[in-house]
Amino acid sequence: MSTAQTGSTKSGEAWRNWAGNVVSRPVREVTPASVEELTAAVRRAAEDGLKVKAVGTGHSFTAAAATDGVLIRPQLLTGIRGIDRENGTVTVEAGTPLKRLNMALAREGLSLTNMGDIMEQTVSGATSTGTHGTGRDSASISAQIKGLELVTASGELLTCSEKENPEVFAAARIGIGALGIVTAITFAVEPLFLLTAREEPMAFDRVLADFDELHAENEHFEFYWFPHTGSCNTKRNNRSAGPEAPVSKVSGFVEDELLSNGMFQVVNSIGRAVPATIPTIAKISSKALSARTYTDIPYKVFTSPRRVRFVEMEYAVPRAALVDTLRELKSMVDRSNLRISFPVEVRTAPADDIALSTASGRDSAYIAVHMYKGTPYQRYFTAAEQIFTAHEGRPHWGKVHTRDAEYFASAYPRFDEFTALRDRLDPDRLFGNAYLRRILGD
Repeated sequence: MSTAQTGSTKSGEAWRNWAGNVVSRPVREVTPASVEELTAAVRRAAEDGLKVKAVGTGHSFTAAAATDGVLIRPQLLTGIRGIDRENGTVTVEAGTPLKRLNMALAREGLSLTNMGDIMEQTVSGATSTGTHGTGRDSASISAQIKGLELVTASGELLTCSEKENPEVFAAARIGIGALGIVTAITFAVEPLFLLTAREEPMAFDRVLADFDELHAENEHFEFYWFPHTGSCNTKRNNRSAGPEAPVSKVSGFVEDELLSNGMFQVVNSIGRAVPATIPTIAKISSKALSARTYTDIPYKVFTSPRRVRFVEMEYAVPRAALVDTLRELKSMVDRSNLRISFPVEVRTAPADDIALSTASGRDSAYIAVHMYKGTPYQRYFTAAEQIFTAHEGRPHWGKVHTRDAEYFASAYPRFDEFTALRDRLDPDRLFGNAYLRRILGD
């Protein structure tokens, strides 16, 4: 089959994820320019006896997209297919970066209801791994999906929604690449609105003491705790009637670029070279960002630039278990000789109805631990994971964890429903890899 039929093709180059902790060497890469070319590439991979995986921008820290077979790159499958204002939806090609989607929607006077804190990922990569922000009532990006297209192992193009192939729709909104390759997604959208963000420092003990109240009173509440300190930075986002009052260019440069990225890069480099300096640096870092309030359109409030590279583990625990879990994490760090230069991020999500969503069937709180790229992270993450799993934690599918199918069968009431659907759609594991074998079984 010629490259004209299957998009541009190249062979033999190593692929690395954003953090650099996952490397794979596919036999060939294919960049299809249409759904037809993607389908042809899937069929050819099956004929050649090769596994096939699609990869977005590589922002996952797991090997969810790694393959030694055929790697599909969807960067030519981008753009908005159509907007349905009457039904409040937008249909977008799977390779579209969230940043381009958010900007295009804003130009049309529309917005997603909620989103994560970065927007570099493709829409299919973000939704397939369960990317989320924080919200009292509004859930992950995947929970905002109203329909999707999926190329299956047989080369069939399935259209899925609550009414069409509903059993596939129930699972494929967070499919971890196990059910097929997503080619298009239909999201629920709403008229563009304004959010007022209130960012301020707050003591760790006060945040935990007032957590239920802070969660209940704000549409979107999150906070960052700085290990080796008793300090947090909090952020409350709530809808606003306006007027717009965006962050000034000077303040934005100082807070978001100089302190949160440039200076943060420097201090992490120092901490990696001289770990003993980290507690002192943490105390300074926790006081560097000042209180501020601003009002802007959603994606400019929800998302922030993240230029300092790191490795991350994140677990969802029942929301009611958040305070105890975080206190145990702090106690573990305080007792240990670990030196942690990255803040711990805490967010929430309401229960949803997606089979393998980390918030499936329960109100959830997320605790994310990070280590600067190139710094040994295993001891910290192992100790944190023991605490998270003791509280019935569910790891983010795209972030570092050591759990396996046996664990997930007990953690997810609908796990068997998902694996049975996988058996039906991909019995020969065309879309399989070592990561999926570990987390889903074989």
